[in-house]
Amino acid sequence: MALLAPESAVPSTLVALVVLRVPAWACLLCFTSYKERLRICQIFSGVEGPEREKCEKAFTAAFQGLLDTEINYDERNHLHDAFTQMTHSLQEMATARGSFEVAFPDAAQKIQEVVTQLKEAPACIPPCGLQEVARRFRCRGCYSTVCDLPLDCPVQDVTVTRGQQAMFSCTVNFQLPKEEITYSWRFAGGGLRTQDPSYFRNIPRAEGYLARIRPVQPTHRGTFSCVIKHDQRLLARLYFFLNVTGSPPIKETELQSSFREVLLWAPREAEMIEPWRPSLGELLATPEALTPSNQCLLAATAAIASASLTLLAWMFFRWYFSGN
Repeated sequence: MALLAPESAVPSTLVALVVLRVPAWACLLCFTSYKERLRICQIFSGVEGPEREKCEKAFTAAFQGLLDTEINYDERNHLHDAFTQMTHSLQEMATARGSFEVAFPDAAQKIQEVVTQLKEAPACIPPCGLQEVARRFRCRGCYSTVCDLPLDCPVQDVTVTRGQQAMFSCTVNFQLPKEEITYSWRFAGGGLRTQDPSYFRNIPRAEGYLARIRPVQPTHRGTFSCVIKHDQRLLARLYFFLNVTGSPPIKETELQSSFREVLLWAPREAEMIEPWRPSLGELLATPEALTPSNQCLLAATAAIASASLTLLAWMFFRWYFSGN
């Protein structure tokens, strides 16, 4: 089987892998060009002839160990650089009249050592989510894969007593990109415990990863959903089923209860979930609440407090010494 296909017959490395059925040197196809491989064998053994065919077969055999190589997707550029350096070294060895029977196995061994030193991709963390940090690149086919997990996370049950507050944290157990992350909230009322998107409606102005409802009322019973996106690409959907317990106030008639629900307790779309504005104690007790804006607020508060103490001390000493 010839290692090098005609350039016009190789529109892409993937087509070459599928059509020519040569996965044994898949990494070689992924990270080197046809011209580079052709040039190496031409320098070693001449433009045409049996010796060049022998060179091609030796090239194929040397890289069979990289058949099922998988690497961290973010490390593919490092492997590409290693192959680029390898082609230069092989061309220099061929120019110096070296032996390809020695050069090819040695080059493949060095590439294998580079692969073992690459940073490994993190393992997939169930049960859900598009985990880009765990993306892998496969030499067998020259393509990348991500964790085979659903985007919809299991429903979490939250039970709150009527009149109290409910808080939802839209966090996942895998690493999210650091920038361009957005959160949006939806609600499926009527006591539904569901993941069917047709039952949900958007809740305006609910955009943070933390959301709070207070006071919780029976009309809030249902499923709340948080949608996490990165640059408009869906990463995960979290679900929280809110179960409200507790009876109505004593001596409240059915008409009074209905009237109160309409005027005061009925969840309005714009106010069902209020943005979470943590107190100082909540900030210190919840490290993930220290967003950049909250950090600036704490720094400004500390600066004002320090300036105030300095001013009071200066006024005291001035008063004290002026009296003396």
